Amino acid sequence: MPVSTHPDSPVRSSTWRACPLTASTIFPTFLLPTNLLPTNLMGGMGMGLRKAGGNWVAGDRFFDREVEVDALIERVEDGTHTLVTAQRRMGKTSLVRELLRRLEERGDFETVFVDLEDCATPADAIVEIAAGSRHIRGLWTRLKSWAARSSTSAVDRIDELGASELRIKLRAGIDAGRWRAQGDALFASLAASEKPVVLAIDELPILVNRLLKGHEYTITPERRQDTDAFLSWLRKNAQAHRDRIRLVVSGSVGLEPILEQAELSAHANVFAPFELRPWHEETAVACLGELAASYGLEIPEGVRIGMFRRLRCGIPHHVQQFFDWLHEHLRRDNRSEASMDDVDTVYSQDMLGVRGQVYLEHYQSRLRMVLGDDGYVVALELLTEAAVSDGRLTDSSIRQYAAYRSVLSGESGGQVRDVLHVLEHDGYLARRDGGYNFVSGLVEDWWRARNARGFVSFSDRHA
Repeated sequence: MPVSTHPDSPVRSSTWRACPLTASTIFPTFLLPTNLLPTNLMGGMGMGLRKAGGNWVAGDRFFDREVEVDALIERVEDGTHTLVTAQRRMGKTSLVRELLRRLEERGDFETVFVDLEDCATPADAIVEIAAGSRHIRGLWTRLKSWAARSSTSAVDRIDELGASELRIKLRAGIDAGRWRAQGDALFASLAASEKPVVLAIDELPILVNRLLKGHEYTITPERRQDTDAFLSWLRKNAQAHRDRIRLVVSGSVGLEPILEQAELSAHANVFAPFELRPWHEETAVACLGELAASYGLEIPEGVRIGMFRRLRCGIPHHVQQFFDWLHEHLRRDNRSEASMDDVDTVYSQDMLGVRGQVYLEHYQSRLRMVLGDDGYVVALELLTEAAVSDGRLTDSSIRQYAAYRSVLSGESGGQVRDVLHVLEHDGYLARRDGGYNFVSGLVEDWWRARNARGFVSFSDRHA
């Protein structure tokens, strides 16, 4: 590995002068328009749209995405397993939650939502799915053999157990050698339900990445074998019960690049990708208008357009975050009307300030999880080069950097290509006119504020 010139590298170099840091598959991807105007207003909290505080939303708090919800409902009705893909904070969880809410409201599907972010093993994942399915009538009767393996009669007391206690008792009934059989029994039990089941699995990519790389973010043959076994089991059950169970998978990191790193991409073929795209300007400006009306603020349309163009990419969470900071700024001044001067102040002092930067830190921390230490350093350097070059990473600068690494370590340039693929897939960069550009103006400005100090541009480096 070459000596890194990025301050967050495990190895430091004098190339950095100062370095502080603050707190695909075989199916076609469906690209859907997102420029519909809002149809939902907040109920029960006064008129208008309300803040979500960074949490997922559904029902009357769900804004826009009508086309996407309808498309997902159609997929469920057609028996399609779906992998929802998007940049971070695009609203994947909210979309899936709203899908499940509407299906449950219709009454012709059972719905289950599970989050695997805290899972470390296949057995943990099976327990989460079982615990999340506890409301389905008859499920536990069909799983008596599993419950009998634990130290208590979980079937008889299912309605009395809290979520944590239930998970503990279920986990006690699974050992390392039996998770496949008990997972098969769980899927068979779900398939035997009176209604078809829509099983939404959030953060499956996080679990797969953890199985594959461990805490050291390193792929080993044993970890690859274990990951292969888990994904083979999931794919087998998805195919076997397609007429009774529909899977909807999502996550805060992309599944496909992780599988590609281990040459396990075939396991994703059971899912049809569904791309959730950013809001168009019209939709983001309308959302800001709804929020302003709800909180008694006057934000002229020109100012709202200016807010969107600062962000450059209509990531719903960033749109709301901008409004939150602006609302707080106006409240401190005891004012209700916003100007472009207020927008400029809030953007530079709050969103890009120390407090605001904390909310974007996951854009950097998730890279180490997906890429490992070596790839993480490459990503930091590529993104920082783009940030200090007006958001532009040219093909010539990429070749220059690959040559620099080659001289230091003998690398062929494959790792640089692999990292660029992940950065493009996960929405950091977009290919454009002989190079790459930052997709989000906010992420570009944040990255520059966080990482640019002391950075030496590729053109000024000498191996």
